[in-house]
Amino acid sequence: MNVSKNIKKVRAHDAICGLLYLASIGLTMQTGNVDFLYIAVGVGVLQVISPITKFCPVYFSLNKIMKDTDPMQNGK
Repeated sequence: MNVSKNIKKVRAHDAICGLLYLASIGLTMQTGNVDFLYIAVGVGVLQVISPITKFCPVYFSLNKIMKDTDPMQNGK
């Protein structure tokens, strides 16, 4: 497969996770509701356990969208 397309998938994954972290912090600061921090906690937990479970919801979605790249974290 094309390595540059796989790199784009990894960068898209990192961007999505980063946006979720920033959205969680931004919503917490904007509203003062600390319950929005659970988004960041959830993303962090998924990132920590994904090497063990070989499943990542973001890569699952990106594997469906970016069919011309190698599957990543697809449970194998």
